[in-house]
Amino acid sequence: MPKKEKGKLNIIPLGGLNEIGKNMTVLEYGEDIIIIDCGLGFPDEDMPGVDLVIPDISYLEANKDKIRGIVLTHGHEDHIGAIPYVLRQINPKIYGTKLTLGIIKNKLEEHELPFTPELICVEAGQTVRLGELSVEFIHANHSIADACSLAIATPLGIVIHTGDFKLDVSPIDGDMMDITRLGELGKKGVLLLMCESTNAERAGYTPSEKNVGRSLEYIFTANPEKRIVIATFSSNVHRVQQIIDISARHGRKVAITGRSMLNIVGAAVELGYMTVPEGLLIDINEIKRYKPEQITLITTGTQGEPMSALYRMAFSDHAQVSLGHNDLVILSASAIPGNEKLVSRVINELSKNGVSVLHDAVVEVHVSGHACQEEIKLMQALTKPKYYMPIHGEYRHLAANRELAIDMGIEAKNVFISDVGKILEIDSKGARFAGTVPAGKILVDGYGVGDVGNIVLRDRRHLSQDGLIVVVASVDTDARLLLSGPDIVSRGFVYVRESEELMEETRQIAADAINDCLMRGEHVDRMELKTRVRDDLSKYLYAKTKRKPMVLPVIMNI
Repeated sequence: MPKKEKGKLNIIPLGGLNEIGKNMTVLEYGEDIIIIDCGLGFPDEDMPGVDLVIPDISYLEANKDKIRGIVLTHGHEDHIGAIPYVLRQINPKIYGTKLTLGIIKNKLEEHELPFTPELICVEAGQTVRLGELSVEFIHANHSIADACSLAIATPLGIVIHTGDFKLDVSPIDGDMMDITRLGELGKKGVLLLMCESTNAERAGYTPSEKNVGRSLEYIFTANPEKRIVIATFSSNVHRVQQIIDISARHGRKVAITGRSMLNIVGAAVELGYMTVPEGLLIDINEIKRYKPEQITLITTGTQGEPMSALYRMAFSDHAQVSLGHNDLVILSASAIPGNEKLVSRVINELSKNGVSVLHDAVVEVHVSGHACQEEIKLMQALTKPKYYMPIHGEYRHLAANRELAIDMGIEAKNVFISDVGKILEIDSKGARFAGTVPAGKILVDGYGVGDVGNIVLRDRRHLSQDGLIVVVASVDTDARLLLSGPDIVSRGFVYVRESEELMEETRQIAADAINDCLMRGEHVDRMELKTRVRDDLSKYLYAKTKRKPMVLPVIMNI
C-alpha cells in the first residue's frame, strides 16, 4: 500500500512580529489549527484614546471549525491579555499551566463572559493531542513562574516554539529550564525553531533573578530607618517572593497595593507558587499602626501609568499612603520602550517630595526575563533546526536573531523573517512564503472592540492637534433665508475671549458662505451648504493662524 503523501504545515503569525506584544501564532495542518498564545499590545502615540490593541482574528473566525485549542506559554499580558476579547468570537479549549490559568480565571471574572470557557490545566512534561498535532509543554525560566516552551509534533516533523525564556542557572524555585529535553528533541531532528528575539541585540547572558535579591538585601540593610516601597511587575511572582522573604528577615510587615498585584499575589499564594509567613501580610489600611521602618510596601506602577498606585503616591493622591523624606522607593523594573517619559515624570515628582528613589540605572534592582545572544545561540545549538523563524520583537530584533542563527550554521535560505499575516508554508519539498491572510490590529476603546478605525483615529489626531470649530445656523431653503446664526463654538482652537475679532470674522465668513449658497441656483442642497462653509472657513483660518481646526457645520433647515 503506497504511503499517504504528507500535507502542508502553515505557520501564520497574527501578532508579535515587527512589534512588541500582541503575541499570537497559528499552526495549521490539514483540518487542524492550534493557536499559540493570545496576547494584547499597547497603543502607539498616534492612537489617542485607544486603551489596548489585540490581534485581528478574521482568519480564525472563518476557520473556527478547524481550531483544536489555544495553547499558552505563560501568563504575561502580551501572551494572554486578548483572551477575553477573542473568546467572544471563537471559543476553543484553552491549555495552560496552573498559574497561567489562575491569572486567566481572574481576568475572565472581570469581563463577565456569558459562558464558561473550558480551561484545561497541564504541567511541564505533559503532552496533549490536538487533532493530527500534539503539543508537549517544556519547563522554561522567565520573569513569571510556570512558563513553558512548546514542542509541537506534526506529520512533517517537530516545531519548537520557545515562548519567552532565559537560561537562569540559579532560579528562585530551583527548577532550571529543561535543556535536557530540548537536546533530546534536537537529536531526533527539529523541523522548525521559532525563537524569541526581544534581547537578540544584547551580548552575553541575562543575569539571574537572584542578583536582584542580593541587591535588595543590601538596600534593606543599608536603610533600616526608612519605609521601603518597591514597585515591580505584578506577574513577577519570584521577585515578589524575594521581597517578602527579605522583609521577613528584616522584621518588616508587608502591605500590597494595586489591583493587579493583589489579584496575582492572591492567586500565586492560593496555588502554592508563593509562601508567606503567617502574620507577615497586612492590609494597606493598617500601615499607620506601624513605624515606617517596620513596613515594606509592594506596589504596581513601574511604567508610570497614570492612576496606578505608585503614580497616585507620587502625586499625593493615594488614599492610604503619603510619601516623604522617610521613604525609599525602588523601581524594580525597566521602562518599556515608549514609557520612559512617564517613568521619569514619576521619579521627578517623588524626588520633589523628598523621597529617595533607586532604579535599575543606579543599582541592579531588575533583570530581564528574556534570553540574550548566548542563550539564543545555546537554544539553536541544542535543537539544531532545519528551518528557523525569529519571533517576538521589532524588525531590528528579528534581524539580529537571524544573524545569530546564520552564525550558528543554519543556512541563510532556511531562516525566515516573517510578518503579521504572512504564511510560511512547509512541506516535504521545502519551506517558502505562500501568501497572506487578513491580519492586523483591532483597537479596544472602553467597551468598544474594533469600532475605532483609521478614520476615527484620524479625526482624533486632528482634534488633538488643532482643535474644533462648530458653526451652528438655521436656514429656510424655500424662502432662501438665513434665519439665525451663524453661532461659532471653539474648542481647543483659540480662547474665545482673547480672540473676539477672529471669531467675529469667522462668523461673518460663515454667514457670507451660507447666503451665497442660498442665493445661487434653483435648488439649495444642505450638504452643499455644509461643504461651502467648511471649505471657506478652513481656508480663512489657515491663512490667519496657520492652523487647521476641524470645522463642523451644523445647518438646520426650518
